[in-house]
Amino acid sequence: MSSRMSVSLTRLLTGAVAAFCIALASTLVAASPAQAASTCASGGTVAMGKYYVTNNLWGAGSGSGWQCSWDSWQSGDTIGWGTNWNWSGQSNAVKSYSSVVLGWHWGWQRPGTELPVRIWDNRSIPTTWNYSVSGSGTMNVAYDLWLHTQSNPDSSSTPTDEIMIWPYRSGGAGPAGTYQTTVNIGGANWDLYRGWINAGNGNGWNVYSFVRTSNTTSVSLNLRDFVNDLVYNRQWLSNSKYLTSIQAGTEVFVGSGQLDTNSYWVDVQ
Repeated sequence: MSSRMSVSLTRLLTGAVAAFCIALASTLVAASPAQAASTCASGGTVAMGKYYVTNNLWGAGSGSGWQCSWDSWQSGDTIGWGTNWNWSGQSNAVKSYSSVVLGWHWGWQRPGTELPVRIWDNRSIPTTWNYSVSGSGTMNVAYDLWLHTQSNPDSSSTPTDEIMIWPYRSGGAGPAGTYQTTVNIGGANWDLYRGWINAGNGNGWNVYSFVRTSNTTSVSLNLRDFVNDLVYNRQWLSNSKYLTSIQAGTEVFVGSGQLDTNSYWVDVQ
């Protein structure tokens, strides 16, 4: 073989190998999932369109441990996210409520939330949530709704009312307050509790908790039905108040585990 032919063949082979490597690298990059954003900081957040995930470790002082939260995917207003934890300490005290937030949470972060809305406007608020829970300990999976007397609460505004909706709990987790009655909403039975949260310095708010009588890992609800039960059936809540926030996450008391939200969506219509 002549030296010219040898050089030409070498160049041809080198070019072919280079082209193959570039194509392979492109294929590998295309097949790799997008890197999820995550936070393990107390109060850390991850933006997800009109929502944001917050690593809310508000009760960590009653024990010791850690928790991290992350986004998984997003398509329009439907999202997936997750959180894992390991907590020890006082078994009847909540350590954290890592959640996805729509609207107010001691301030505002994201646009396009469609909140606040006045209760008497009777806006429909459909939601779906499909999730899986692993691990052991005491915890719940819950919606958390906040209400104010003013339409534009800020970071210093104390809410007047909190409405929790628990579709899942384990390890003997129980809500604040005392049992009042059992109601049927959205095709399921819920034990209703009523209590008061003392926030100190003369501040506090009413808390109402709907605890599903049997666990589920998939819900399709209209949150308006729970609000209206308190307003019109119980007359515990004034319809002149504003719904300012809708959150969905897990309250962890003690233990280790993980909540994976496969799909979550809520809309104020």
